[in-house]
Amino acid sequence: MSELAKLTLGTKALDLPVHDGSIGPQVIDIRKLYSQTGAFTFDPGFTSTASCESAITYIDGDAGVLLHRGYPIDQLADHSSFMEVAYLLTEGELPTKEELDRFTYTITRHTMVHEQLMQFFRGFRRDAHPMSIMCGVVGALSAFYHDSTDIDDPKQRMIASHRLIAKMPTIAAMAYKYSIGQPFIYPDNALSYTGNFLNMTFAVPAEPYVVDPVIERAMDKIFILHADHEQNASTSTVRLAGSSGANPFACIAAGIACLWGPAHGGANEAALNMLREIGRPERIPDYIARAKDKDDPFRLMGFGHRVYKNYDPRAKVMQQTANEVLAKLGVTDPIFDVARELEHIALNDPYFIDKKLYPNVDFYSGIILSAIGFPTSMFTALFALARTVGWVAQWNEMIGDPEQKIGRPRQLYTGAAMRDYVPIANR
Repeated sequence: MSELAKLTLGTKALDLPVHDGSIGPQVIDIRKLYSQTGAFTFDPGFTSTASCESAITYIDGDAGVLLHRGYPIDQLADHSSFMEVAYLLTEGELPTKEELDRFTYTITRHTMVHEQLMQFFRGFRRDAHPMSIMCGVVGALSAFYHDSTDIDDPKQRMIASHRLIAKMPTIAAMAYKYSIGQPFIYPDNALSYTGNFLNMTFAVPAEPYVVDPVIERAMDKIFILHADHEQNASTSTVRLAGSSGANPFACIAAGIACLWGPAHGGANEAALNMLREIGRPERIPDYIARAKDKDDPFRLMGFGHRVYKNYDPRAKVMQQTANEVLAKLGVTDPIFDVARELEHIALNDPYFIDKKLYPNVDFYSGIILSAIGFPTSMFTALFALARTVGWVAQWNEMIGDPEQKIGRPRQLYTGAAMRDYVPIANR
């Protein structure tokens, strides 16, 4: 605490502690505001409220900075692996080779799911959305793994964390296979985390499948870029569910449900659909004009961000990755030409510059995933797969925080004041 903020409400004066983080804005501590003044704060969407203390991820939206445990996201995407980033987020530091090998070995040996879950999948309709399947299956894991639901036992929390990180690719691949009527492919311990997921998704029993190293690295980068993003809607949902003492599988299922919302996890699908609607580079000026027209409902998807008011640092990595994937696959997709031209125009147009509408991570990720062969229905499921690492890290941090309480936001009540009940005959 470095200083005090002074608040005057009517005749009441209150000194509020001000806390300094290691970096970032100061935070005014209002925990005693209600008890000492009888007033609440009003902050729809919690845009100016710190709901917790965290040492995992830091974002400076104005500067376009994203740090995991202090490490810039672009350095991690260029030099690290998803397993190494998973260790960093969950354990707090980059691992030694021995620590990474041991962590990877543990995760690899947890990738299989209980055989009875095969029957669980068959209870869904074939046309069920992969996210609806993942919500149900992940929530049901607590019925299969009773030995890792005691949140007061550090060992059980660790086992549950490893299981969730390990089994999410298997569950996501099974959801995809079920939707297209192909047989499930079991995990292969000889493959990497990302290579194993690609194999479970695209292999078939009739012929061998070889994981392309360029595609594997691209997917690994996508997972890294989506691993955690501070206190976003789904992460806050995981923390809120966890604050009640719910088991970790239920908490992550809640996060998946929140991520499913089109305003959160469905943005890359919306961006890809927009690029497909534009179709050709020569049609871009018409759509730019529509985007500038406040009376036109059309919006450019994949531009701007709730937090970033600068170029999303993840988008720079994603653009390079898109180039590599399309070059490797020999794809000459006009959609990518539209994306590059649209980005060029937006970055040089005063309208977009003034409104700080820079390309975000969703702008290119949909193109990459589509080129690899994923249907748009799988985009959010892949997001959930990667974000599970962040959810697990945030959940564990919350459980270990001695100042954490059950989440209970207040409200600004605008309904009827107290009134007496009127019998139905007199209404």
